[in-house]
Amino acid sequence: MRRPRPRPRPRPRPARGHVLAALAVLTALLMLLHPWIPSSPATGNLGSLVQTFLPWTGLAVPALLAAALLRRSRRALVAVLLPALAWTWLYGTTLADGARGGPADLSVVTHNVDDANPDPAGTARAVAASGAQLIALEELTRPALDTYERELAASHPYHVVQGTVGLWSTFPLRDPGGTPIVPWRLLLRATAETPKGPVTVYVAHLPSVRLGAGGFTTERRNEAARNLDAQLRAGPGGRTLLVGDFNGTTADGALAPVMERFTAAQESAGAGFGLSWPARFPVARIDQILVRGGLTPLSAWTLPATASDHLPVAASLRY
Repeated sequence: MRRPRPRPRPRPRPARGHVLAALAVLTALLMLLHPWIPSSPATGNLGSLVQTFLPWTGLAVPALLAAALLRRSRRALVAVLLPALAWTWLYGTTLADGARGGPADLSVVTHNVDDANPDPAGTARAVAASGAQLIALEELTRPALDTYERELAASHPYHVVQGTVGLWSTFPLRDPGGTPIVPWRLLLRATAETPKGPVTVYVAHLPSVRLGAGGFTTERRNEAARNLDAQLRAGPGGRTLLVGDFNGTTADGALAPVMERFTAAQESAGAGFGLSWPARFPVARIDQILVRGGLTPLSAWTLPATASDHLPVAASLRY
């Protein structure tokens, strides 16, 4: 009589959702450890790329959550809490309105007007209608400059232009000057004589960055950022405004030396991320209003789109 063969023991089923759980942990680590991601030509400047679009990493949370629910994995559901908490820790307060009450002493707008802007007159009227006392414009071209000067003359009678950047003011401007931060880009500096005392104003336009097959090309921008920091260190103290198109977010490590001594108006007193580029569907805030030396942001916001590929950004300040 034959003995029945013993049934093979069933193989243990792999734990559900372990891949999703690992992805959730990696996403949380990416959010929290972004300052230590290498950013060099050898790595395709991966650190700067991640930091530019860092707020968008939050989109991974609902995607991972949906996958965990479909997979019916408790392990993955618990792991998704990690990136959710990391993103909340980084940006939870950003979603709240940080505006402070009280009257403003100074209002400012900065706008990259786009060197191919088909309607400079309309753009000038739009920024003037904001009521800002200081208007900084970047990417000015010689053919369009006459239009900006003409349209802003009545509301902002004082102005200075250095290279492709300019500053228009309702207050007298003194000691204007321009210093190269790369050979073809000048850093504008002037002192605005406001009723409550002088304010040093810098207007900068750092070189563009590009994303291509070789990675994120930021070398020229980074060089300009280093030179900008050197100029700021050598400049006067006191109330200081630094505005312009930085082609980088305040989280970008290339701007870290500048951000150590300045406060970003949007992050201090704005509501949301204040994304400014590209104008049709903004994905990053690369246009900045930064303050130091006794200037406190009361509110910060973006203005409606003009004919430029950037949105104008604005802030109100108190001394």
